[in-house]
Amino acid sequence: MDKRAGQKSAVQFLYPPIDPFDQRVMDMGDGHRVYVEQCGNPDGLPVIVLHGGPGGGCSPAMRRYFDPSEYRIVLFDQRGCGRSRPHASVSDNTTWHLVADIERIRRALDIDRWVVFGGSWGATLSLIYAQAHPDRVGYLVLRGVFLMTQQELRWFYGGGAAQFFPDHWAKFAGLIPADEQDDLIGAYHRRLFSGDMVMETRFARSWAAWENALASIENDGPMGESPADYARAFARLENHYFTNGGFLNRDGQILQDMPLINHIPGTLVQGRYDMICPPTSAWKLAERWSRCDLQLIPLAGHALSEPGISAELVRTTKSILRGAAKLGF
Repeated sequence: MDKRAGQKSAVQFLYPPIDPFDQRVMDMGDGHRVYVEQCGNPDGLPVIVLHGGPGGGCSPAMRRYFDPSEYRIVLFDQRGCGRSRPHASVSDNTTWHLVADIERIRRALDIDRWVVFGGSWGATLSLIYAQAHPDRVGYLVLRGVFLMTQQELRWFYGGGAAQFFPDHWAKFAGLIPADEQDDLIGAYHRRLFSGDMVMETRFARSWAAWENALASIENDGPMGESPADYARAFARLENHYFTNGGFLNRDGQILQDMPLINHIPGTLVQGRYDMICPPTSAWKLAERWSRCDLQLIPLAGHALSEPGISAELVRTTKSILRGAAKLGF
């Protein structure tokens, strides 16, 4: 018997599938061309969706958290991934390039202020964008909070999460010689950027498999291999950003800069059993953010598709619509 029999599916909480009414590729300079799409109501409440990774790309499922009759939904593939080109490129690809890209998209679409919606790395980027452009953000919806700190990276790549998933960790760390295992981010970096496509793909798939295996609370076995192109972009971009500390000026910068956006309302949706981005980061963020509502979801992990997380995100987007006038939209 399926252990999930009788449990609700995330799909039942989501709006029906919709197609974009606008798709374009924007030249961001630096040799990067970024895919951007809009769907829903062209005159609706604007929201930009920031995907995870870095390097995860956007998907049609991400459109379905918003009432398409009421929201103008903007999604884009960040530099180097998804339908953006050049694929898997880390040249001129930093947090600050992405922040500038978001602003270019906003201006190109003639949007004054919008809701910013992001999960995992998307939550990181949402916070950094808001701190850089607080006058352009009317509401923040963040899921699976990641603050790009060394403590979080040590948890996931330094043996913390391994205490709960020793079998998956053995596969991830076991590809690296013992004398390099004290710095797995660095060891993987040397292989992901080796110039040997076969080697890069092999280690990219291992990098992606470690994260994918821990994403959902319901996973209890090995995940299938990611497609080579996806895994290579995902792993190279994540590793590039993590090697450089997210290109922030100092460790802990996001929390330290919260006074810049303390006036912006927001909702944090956090799985209680998130093994990739443990709830302590969301808790610390909420302590410094007087206008946020922290929702800890029981029996939920990291994935956007967790039923409890999906249900709370849809509830939040409905609530924003009801309060849109007070929020100044």
